Amino acid sequence: MQPLALLLFVFSFAFSHAEDGKEYGPVFEEQPIDTIYPEEAPEDKITLNCRARANPPATYKWKYNDWEIRITEPDERYSMVGGNLMVKNPTKQTDAGKYVCIARNKLGSVVSKEIQLKFGYLDLFSTEEREAVQVKEGQGAVLLCAPPPHFPDDLSFRWLLNEFPVFIPLDKRRFVSQRNGNLYISKVDATDSGNYSCFVSSPSISKSVFSKFIPLVPLTEGPVRKYPADIKVRFPDTYAMVGQNLTLECFALGNPIPEIRWRKIDAELPSNHEITMAGAVLQIINVQMEDEGYYECEALNSKGKDYYRAKVTVQAFPEWAEHINDTEKDIGSELSWSCLARGKPRPYIRWLKNGYAYSKGTDLKISSLTLEDAGMYQCIAENSYGIIYANAELKVIACAPSFELNPVKKRLLGAKNGRVVIECKPKAAPKPKFSWSKGTELLTNSSRIRIWDDGSLEILNVTKMDEGRYTCFTENDRGKANSTGTLFITEATKITLAPSNADVTVGEDAKMQCLASRDSTLDLTFIWTVDSHVIDFDKESEHYQRNLIKESSGELLIKNVQLKHAGRYTCTAQTIVDNATASADLVVRGPPGPPGGVRVEDIKDSSVKLIWSRGTDNHSPISRYTVQYRNFLEDKWKDAKTSPLNIEGNSETANVVDLIPWTEYEFRVIATNTLGTGEPSVPSPKITTLEAVPNVAPSDIGGGGGTSRELTITWTPVPKTYHFGRNYGYIVAFKPHGDKEWRKVTVADPEARRYVHKDSSITPSTEFQVKVKAFNNKGEGPYSLTAVVYSAQDAPVEAPTGVVFINLSASEAIVKWLPVLQQSIEGYQVKYWRKIYDNEAAAQRVLVSRNENQTRLENLLPDSHYYIEVRAFNSAGYGPPSDIYEIYSKKAPPSRPPRIIKKYIVGKRVNIAWEHVVPLANESQVDGYKVLYRQEGKADGQLFQTGLHYIELPVPKEGDYVVEVRAHSEGGDGAVARVRVSGGAVRCVQSASFLVLVLLAISCLGL
Repeated sequence: MQPLALLLFVFSFAFSHAEDGKEYGPVFEEQPIDTIYPEEAPEDKITLNCRARANPPATYKWKYNDWEIRITEPDERYSMVGGNLMVKNPTKQTDAGKYVCIARNKLGSVVSKEIQLKFGYLDLFSTEEREAVQVKEGQGAVLLCAPPPHFPDDLSFRWLLNEFPVFIPLDKRRFVSQRNGNLYISKVDATDSGNYSCFVSSPSISKSVFSKFIPLVPLTEGPVRKYPADIKVRFPDTYAMVGQNLTLECFALGNPIPEIRWRKIDAELPSNHEITMAGAVLQIINVQMEDEGYYECEALNSKGKDYYRAKVTVQAFPEWAEHINDTEKDIGSELSWSCLARGKPRPYIRWLKNGYAYSKGTDLKISSLTLEDAGMYQCIAENSYGIIYANAELKVIACAPSFELNPVKKRLLGAKNGRVVIECKPKAAPKPKFSWSKGTELLTNSSRIRIWDDGSLEILNVTKMDEGRYTCFTENDRGKANSTGTLFITEATKITLAPSNADVTVGEDAKMQCLASRDSTLDLTFIWTVDSHVIDFDKESEHYQRNLIKESSGELLIKNVQLKHAGRYTCTAQTIVDNATASADLVVRGPPGPPGGVRVEDIKDSSVKLIWSRGTDNHSPISRYTVQYRNFLEDKWKDAKTSPLNIEGNSETANVVDLIPWTEYEFRVIATNTLGTGEPSVPSPKITTLEAVPNVAPSDIGGGGGTSRELTITWTPVPKTYHFGRNYGYIVAFKPHGDKEWRKVTVADPEARRYVHKDSSITPSTEFQVKVKAFNNKGEGPYSLTAVVYSAQDAPVEAPTGVVFINLSASEAIVKWLPVLQQSIEGYQVKYWRKIYDNEAAAQRVLVSRNENQTRLENLLPDSHYYIEVRAFNSAGYGPPSDIYEIYSKKAPPSRPPRIIKKYIVGKRVNIAWEHVVPLANESQVDGYKVLYRQEGKADGQLFQTGLHYIELPVPKEGDYVVEVRAHSEGGDGAVARVRVSGGAVRCVQSASFLVLVLLAISCLGL
């Protein structure tokens, strides 16, 4: 803002507030905030803002670490614009600390909230080279970030791969912890090979740095092993703040990749939770006190599981439940202020007056106010997490009585035989003494007349004789005043036809009559209430209508009556002077109300006892009850099977049977009578049925295959519904065919689908009988049906022989070999790679079935020296390789297309000629030419081969045709030239290169 504009703004602001003449103490409109100043900031100043509204305008001063900042002109360190403090050339040593702003005028002072000025930095990573990390494929890996010194701690982490800005994508297999920056890979594979760098960003100071690259080298050593889940990223015991978001991290290494599951101990996960990063992150949005507790993450795969739990403690910033506001009090009166604050830990409360310590505790009381008590007061609530301020101005008033703002009403009305109250409320401090007169008669308290403490005059059972002029006299130690009004008496309002009681059934209509009389000079209105609720005829027009037959009638029509409309209806006939009321009851008969107090007792594995209390029968006896249940597997309510099967209307208990053991349930009860079925009860508290022995066996028992000396057994896991208890798992029993004794093993994972038994004594392809049963805390269930499974075969022991290589082109070849005669062969692997340029580990591989002894190799590079190796395989592994054969791929086909030099039509024939294609030094010699004659838009046509440099073709009868000419060599077909033939005309079309296209165009123009 320019200086002149700023001056005009300040002037207009001060003028507008001085104009209304009302003085008031400072009220903050802007307060300083906690500030982090980057040590490497390009600007060499910090501005802390402070602005207060006040009349007269406020002046400002600042304190630094409880010392007043004194600003002199000129000042090389500090300057102020309005209330804003500017710190020049700030340094951490001289300027970091606590700051407060104080705004003051003649009415008092207020202190801003205390803020912290801190200096942020993020150093560079160490320049030392990072050591390479070598990990076997299938194992997990952790790359350490080790962020450099920094402040504050709100860093974010990502990882670069090989170069900037290529960031690794995060998925179920890879995770970057935002607590320490480490990169976790659950299982390493060959694609992870590369150089990794930790990229660290500080949003507070807008700076990023990255580490030296860390080489990650996956090692291939034999078959990839599998490992159980092992949690490496663990969230600590955590303090969370109400209203903020909480993030918990959990990630595990393992092969197969572990699945992460979250739960809250003894409770459901909060409804406001989100699970992201493939399960590795649990985020609770807008944390509340009820989110406190123990949280557990579980990581599991087919090899095992791991779990970790920690406590989340929820704390809360101070928050006002009750605070002070600007107050005006009479001199000599009593002041009572309260400040109540919520928070965890419980906030400590203290008071300031005009910026100085004044009192402690939640209440502030001053028994007899003086002018010196006026000023600016601040109530401060503080705990270890924050501080809040409540500001208020106390004005102490001292003045003579005045009726200028609130005189006695000039025209006063009262109903005959009624009660009249005439208010007298002058502005006065201290409180004045009151007296009243009627005309010239001084009034005193009697059985009909009373002067209240606040100065109001009350007259009971008024008549026409009470009409006249009434004057209120007031006096205190600072002066006197009086005010006069005239009282007029009207006829009383009366109900002449009162509403009558009514009895209806749900869905019917009802009427309530109401007629009244009143003074002829007054307007009459009718107000209807039901059980003290005032009926709004605009918003509730669906059911309530007024029948305005005549002015003195207020008849009420209730359409399509519902149970909620039952109650006591009151008609009020009202004028501006008085009112009269009459009431009647509306009884509504309908379906029963919901039963109450549903609770569960006598919990067993498959039954519970349900108890409830009767709800309202709505004036029709309850005939029966229905019990419904809902469990964690389904959201829908279902009718429960009960004992007795039919629950009579006078019952308040029933047994629910045929429940699933160890399952969470909630129940509700619904009542029915002759008028219908009512609303369901509030659900019972959730309960879990007791555990029981499993009665369902795993299905689909099978297996076989695997590596040598292994027996693999598979099954379909039992659904969680039928686990019936904790510590659920499987017992796998197996024996060779013909043996009598079964061997048994225990698998503790309830989600397991297979078991692999390793035994060096097992012979290949041995027949086994296998069966599986489930178990839990309570015992073992029944076995499945017995299945026959064969142990794994041995890997092939013979290598293929007679390998033959046949070149097809520069990029394709056929490899043949003599089949291996071993019975257990499942197929063959052909591996090929370039002799000099390729690593054998990165060789290309082709798999073929056991019934084939040849395959086509594709994507060969022209004119290259290759190694080829063939080996047999089965489920137990690969057999020994054949001898390594060396082969040479053919040179590439010609890259230049034929140049069309002649094309003309003679009769019904078209003649096309071209120049001979001369191959480059690294290309195959031309053996001849291929000519494809096809209809435009189609891929197939007639193919001709010729050793000549021309061809004669028939002219098409209709439509456009394309002639494609390409050189043919042992390396394959070369680039193509095209000619379009259309209705006796020949046109040159797209060629394989821009240069050739230009030559063809010139040739075409030459015709």
